[in-house]
Amino acid sequence: MKLFQKMLVATASVGLIAPMAAQASDVLNLEGMNDYNSSNKSSATSLFDSETFVNEVNEELATLKGRVDGIEAIQNDYEAGSFSETTTLDGKVIFTVGALNVEETGETEGTLATYMWQGNLNTSFTGDDNLYVRLKTGNATGWQTSYTYGTYLSSSKGNADAIKVDKIWYTFPVGEKHTVWIGPKIENYYMHATTPSIYQPITKQFTLGGNGAAYGASTNPGFGWAYKADNGFAISSNVVSKEGDSTSGWGTNESATSWATQIGYTQPTYSASVILNMKYNGWTDSYYTTPFGKLRPNGGNSSNIGLRGWWRPEDAGKATPSISLGYDTSETDATTNSNTTAYFVGLTWEDTFTPDDKIGVAFGQPQTREDETTVDPIAWEAYYSYQVNDSVNVTPAIFGGSDRAGSAGRQGRDHLGAVVETTFKF
Repeated sequence: MKLFQKMLVATASVGLIAPMAAQASDVLNLEGMNDYNSSNKSSATSLFDSETFVNEVNEELATLKGRVDGIEAIQNDYEAGSFSETTTLDGKVIFTVGALNVEETGETEGTLATYMWQGNLNTSFTGDDNLYVRLKTGNATGWQTSYTYGTYLSSSKGNADAIKVDKIWYTFPVGEKHTVWIGPKIENYYMHATTPSIYQPITKQFTLGGNGAAYGASTNPGFGWAYKADNGFAISSNVVSKEGDSTSGWGTNESATSWATQIGYTQPTYSASVILNMKYNGWTDSYYTTPFGKLRPNGGNSSNIGLRGWWRPEDAGKATPSISLGYDTSETDATTNSNTTAYFVGLTWEDTFTPDDKIGVAFGQPQTREDETTVDPIAWEAYYSYQVNDSVNVTPAIFGGSDRAGSAGRQGRDHLGAVVETTFKF
């Protein structure tokens, strides 16, 4: 192609391409492209800000993780020091305000305000056994812990504010109807198969239908066994030795020992039982007795028989009370005046004025020797207990007696006391 022809073709081509270029310029819009470039720069800046934010969040998360690890460490320490899932703790606190008046010069009297705290730990290892530990403390003193007139309160504990292990034993079943107890701090009556009394006393002398020769006990090393049949029949036997935790040794000729065997029969509304408690090497009981009634000459032995029975109405809230009865007879190996006797009557009215309230009245003769014919020892108490709520109970009570010292040189002396007890359960 000649040069002239090439120039014509090039001119025509430029003419054709120019409109297309104009349309492309309209579509692309260079200014828009510049805005797009600026937007890309802004997005890059935003991306940089997002990365900074993520870094800051990661730092905060690391800080929070450190705090969580610290909390978990504290929780692990707490769980390491807490009870196992099979261990439970419950307890109570009792505030007591009371006074005593005795018709005798020189006797300790006065108004006392004291407390008692008790914690009960129960642990099971198999689901059927139980390790029981009772912790207890209090500041009771004076007549509240005195045996002289039977004014020792059931709620009293004179540990001088020191928390101590008060009871500890292990119990486990043997088959379906047999139970075994063993422990370094246990009393006979925790191992009896039949409940001797349903009266709940203010003074400890009325525990167990009369806390005298037959049912009198002491916290010491011991073991026991019980059998309960489906028809209500039960039998148990147990041994506790006072010197089991000392150098005299458990069950030796030097240790005071109580061997109690009980047979009983119980139905929902009544029960009857008899106990034979053989006590050796001068074992004495002080809660429900005159001074002469508890004597065991020359560290001697005694055979003690206790009869117990109780009955309660099928429905509470009526004028008819539940009744608990007790009678003890004790024969020592003394050559003269070897027999002592005691009796007890306890009455309880429930739901009389308000739900869960209780009226209690008890009286009886403490363990009295057969030659104490010139005196008539008597003890009594009465109380009204009402529930403030499920955890708080208030119980005002009065108690007293006459000739409580028997014929030991203090005949005819009467005593009268009053208390108000507030119980908090948790």
